[in-house]
Amino acid sequence: KIAIYPGSFDPITNGHLNIIERASRIFDKLIVCVMFNHDKRAMFTQRERVEMIQRAAGHLPNVEVDCSEGLLADYAKARGSCVVIKGLRAGSDFEKEFQMSLINRKLNPQLDTMFLTAGTNMYLSSSIVKELAHYDVALADFLPEAIIPEFKARLRSKEQGGS
Repeated sequence: KIAIYPGSFDPITNGHLNIIERASRIFDKLIVCVMFNHDKRAMFTQRERVEMIQRAAGHLPNVEVDCSEGLLADYAKARGSCVVIKGLRAGSDFEKEFQMSLINRKLNPQLDTMFLTAGTNMYLSSSIVKELAHYDVALADFLPEAIIPEFKARLRSKEQGGS
């Protein structure tokens, strides 16, 4: 069985990595797919996010990292997946994710959604990590070690007016 874990992952957090590790134990293959989100202005390009996830999840042999700018339902069909993995941090996540799962199932009737509740990182989001980093908080509890230097460099660049 092939599952897809979609998200913006801008950047990948330890909460995301927890979901990836757990889902990789359930499925034969897990595709972590960096999706394009029209509502968000990304800090990293899709390619950069793919590379960061590859470094963070490199210890998991059945995890592949990809990206897509299309509909998740179509992507899942093209990749032969019948399951989407979504992490839930709080009750407020469920309402939005439940609605999306119904839409995806309408577009692709073979597609189910599996919700995995957040572990100890249920408070964590990429936005919160960006805010903490702005105040120079140590990031090892929030981000995979493999991406912290790149994340800090990009944050400094943005704060100095770079892209």
